[in-house]
Amino acid sequence: MIRMRPRWVDFHCHLDLYPDHASLVSECDRERVATLAVTTTPKAWKRNLEVATGSEYVRVALGMHPQLIAERASELPLFEKLLSETRYVGEIGLDAGPKFYRSFSEQERVFSRILGACAEQGNKILTIHSVRCVSKVLDHLERSFPLDRGVAVLHWFTGTAAEARRAAELGCYFSINAQMLVSEKTCRVVSALPRERLLTETDGPFVAFNERPSRPRDVGETLKSLASTLGIEVQAASELVVKNLGALTRNRNRRV
Repeated sequence: MIRMRPRWVDFHCHLDLYPDHASLVSECDRERVATLAVTTTPKAWKRNLEVATGSEYVRVALGMHPQLIAERASELPLFEKLLSETRYVGEIGLDAGPKFYRSFSEQERVFSRILGACAEQGNKILTIHSVRCVSKVLDHLERSFPLDRGVAVLHWFTGTAAEARRAAELGCYFSINAQMLVSEKTCRVVSALPRERLLTETDGPFVAFNERPSRPRDVGETLKSLASTLGIEVQAASELVVKNLGALTRNRNRRV
């Protein structure tokens, strides 16, 4: 339970991919960054949970990254076994990029199974990868993850304005990182998203800040870019994102 209101929100960060994993968890607590530590394989779940035990601001998500499905699909039963231990699920989703497209049909099979299991248990919060296949991801959500069974957060959303509207109609939230806000096209899409559905993320260590991997505390810089994109003050953007996180985590099997 978070006793003091977070200062910032990093809703998608791979904490276990940093060499100083444990100290980074402590840093999140010290800086009051509400951080979702995503995992890429269910085998990483236990260790991540151990490191974050006792943290006030770090929560751990059970993941099965689509880019690893070709090698890790056999871990799906382990994922399903562990699912009841967490409310947070990610990183999951689909990747239709050239490097991973050969496994796309298997990705879809695994993603469909994961969504079905999350819907069956209910009250899950998902952070979803959707590279070059936003419409496919939304198709799966529409079929397998009803609005009243949990909430999907589209991580690093790069879809069209029409796809953004469809995602919003499906109750999705959107987590925004600094790299997204470099593109004028993406900024236009972000500015049109429902403000009550916006979160921030670093996607560290995959996004750089000052020529080093981003850390959760760097999300403050993302807020500056987001504020500029939305035409509001930085403090207002910070309060908006923290408020949105509160609404997301309070949502329990009801329509958003």
